[in-house]
Amino acid sequence: MYVGTLSFDLLLGDVRSLKEKRSIVRPIVAELYRKYAVSAAEVGNQDLHRRAEIGLAAVSGDAGHLTDVLDQCERLVAGRPEVELLSVRRRYPGGDD
Repeated sequence: MYVGTLSFDLLLGDVRSLKEKRSIVRPIVAELYRKYAVSAAEVGNQDLHRRAEIGLAAVSGDAGHLTDVLDQCERLVAGRPEVELLSVRRRYPGGDD
């Protein structure tokens, strides 16, 4: 079993309220879940209007497939015109049991 996580640090455009922020972040999270069957949520910067942190996790039986899914998720978020992707952190937590 292979597990991978991504953490996106995003700068949002002209956002003036947390309600506007939610209207941008929620569709991104929903699309990640719908298209790639990953677990995704807003995980940081909840009180800041123009910043967001989205985290996601995926599990696969094949390391290559997991890498492909994480790559596709990163491209999806980077391609959104309403956000600027500041950084991405990718991790593969080890399971040396």
